[in-house]
Amino acid sequence: MLCPQAHRVAVHRESKRQTGCGVWDLQCLRCAVRQLWRSVKIVVTRSPINGVPVVAIDPGITYQTIDGFGASFLEGGMICLNSLDATRRGNVLTKLFDPVNGSGFSAMKTTIAATDFASAGGWYSYNDSVGDVNMEHFSIARDLGPNGMLTYIKAARQCGGNFKLQSPMDYPPDWMLYDVKSKQDVQPKYYQALANYYLKYLKAYQENGVFIDYLSTFNEPMGYCKINFVEIATLIKNNVGPLFASSGIKTKIMACEVVSRNQLDDVGKNIMDDPDVAKYVSAVGYHGYESFFGGAKYETVSNFRAKYPGTPLWMTELCYAFKWHSQIPDLGFSDGENWGKVIYNDLDNGASAWIYWNMILDQNGGPWLVSTVHGDPDPNAQQAIVHINSSTGAVIYTGLYYYLSHFSKYVRPGYIKIDSKPARSNEIYTIAFKSSDGKNTVTNIMNTSGSDKTVNIKYKGRYVTLSLPANSITTLSWTN
Repeated sequence: MLCPQAHRVAVHRESKRQTGCGVWDLQCLRCAVRQLWRSVKIVVTRSPINGVPVVAIDPGITYQTIDGFGASFLEGGMICLNSLDATRRGNVLTKLFDPVNGSGFSAMKTTIAATDFASAGGWYSYNDSVGDVNMEHFSIARDLGPNGMLTYIKAARQCGGNFKLQSPMDYPPDWMLYDVKSKQDVQPKYYQALANYYLKYLKAYQENGVFIDYLSTFNEPMGYCKINFVEIATLIKNNVGPLFASSGIKTKIMACEVVSRNQLDDVGKNIMDDPDVAKYVSAVGYHGYESFFGGAKYETVSNFRAKYPGTPLWMTELCYAFKWHSQIPDLGFSDGENWGKVIYNDLDNGASAWIYWNMILDQNGGPWLVSTVHGDPDPNAQQAIVHINSSTGAVIYTGLYYYLSHFSKYVRPGYIKIDSKPARSNEIYTIAFKSSDGKNTVTNIMNTSGSDKTVNIKYKGRYVTLSLPANSITTLSWTN
């Protein structure tokens, strides 16, 4: 029972008003929370204030289990971090990964060899020796370099990082394709070689102290590599699944990750509906890029989850790119609300994890790799969670950082989404979670209107009346 005598209701809030400016580059999340805790008065009562909307939290109605929140380890980010001295570099990583002194990112993405922000050199795979199906020349040497992804991951671990890792691939080695310039599909004769490539990657990382929790066979298939869903199903059923099972590797298979939510239907029909494939699949990934060309299709997430309730859904990539957003990078706090709505909608429709693309970039939204044949253009400026000015050393935490932190810091892995009604009303977004043992409850509330609002939060017959500043996100947390 929630009562003022036995329990404290902690309130954590972000709004533009708190700093008087649009860019939060001088104040860490913990300091902001400490300051706001002193200024917010919470009273727990047995009845609501008349005329104030009521949001009812019901821990008895449960939905998906949360795996975590975070972003991606990419060479471009490590290059930016390496422009700072060791102390400041550690401070940035602490603010991102430490669960007490930072945001506690808990679900992260790395990549299998090159992608568009593999910025430490040209395009690469782990085995460019044509026809080496047994992977005798396989090497992750670049990932172990000063700007490499393994180096980046280990640095995050040293600064408090405790996170799950998932890893997709844009392309296999070019020699496995019919033709890298005209027919970028994997030749079936190389399916087993590709399975060997995946396994070699997982073992090489593990030998260097990094375990990959989920291997995602392809990133945006038919966008990058032109392999289709039927072919992916065949690859998993006949090659990747049996090889992983016989090798004893503990990494789980993520079927793939599609470019938009509405492609989840194709994954269902071609992969999950075949029991001989589905038995090897432990999760499905999706991106949200239809948001920029036709509107977000969140209902496809809830439909997929209803049809395949035992398969977690991870939103594994989304970002602003130069061609979709007029200001790159957008360093203002107010942009965070746009991302808060996306996070809310993905979770409300059944996502178990939410991962942004670039975690760290420079003041220009780079550096990026250019390989037009692999779909990596120039220019390719993008928005990151943190931007580091490589000339001045200034570190800017964007609005996205603060909104995402309200989820990553307080909604920990293993928490379960619970019912809150109304979930959305009068420009107020509410979503709630409880710990697996039921002892802790967290409620995130966004006021997306331009004026202050007041709500009553109801929980087990008790009420908290909360004032919500305009365009803000507020987190309530309490122990039962």
